[in-house]
Amino acid sequence: MADIEQIGTFIAIPKITDPRGNLAVIEKDTVPFEIKRIYYLYDVPSGAYRGGHAHIAQKEFLIALSGSFDVLLDNGSEKEKVTLNRPDKGLLIREGIWRELDNFSSGAICLVVSSDVYEEQDYIREYTDFINSKRT
Repeated sequence: MADIEQIGTFIAIPKITDPRGNLAVIEKDTVPFEIKRIYYLYDVPSGAYRGGHAHIAQKEFLIALSGSFDVLLDNGSEKEKVTLNRPDKGLLIREGIWRELDNFSSGAICLVVSSDVYEEQDYIREYTDFINSKRT
């Protein structure tokens, strides 16, 4: 298994602690890119997985807003699986990294903060194409 820092980076999300509940803040300095899209995954059925692709140029920052899920990261030569389960800690996935999300707990919500808008040509959706892209 790889050192997670080689293929993904954990980033603490600034939070304000209050007896009435915590407040987490994502601003322009929280992630190392300009935020162009935000989306979230929820109601993922038991046994289902998401992801299963890599991005050519796009970076993403994943946060478990509720519950937990696993993220498999693959740079073409090393793999690492991590669990996201804290709303104040996110995972930065750089471009060129294959990712698969699975093992979603009941009620899990995955927030994705992205460096670009949706562009199909930025996706590598077949694992063999991903591996071939790493060889060239």
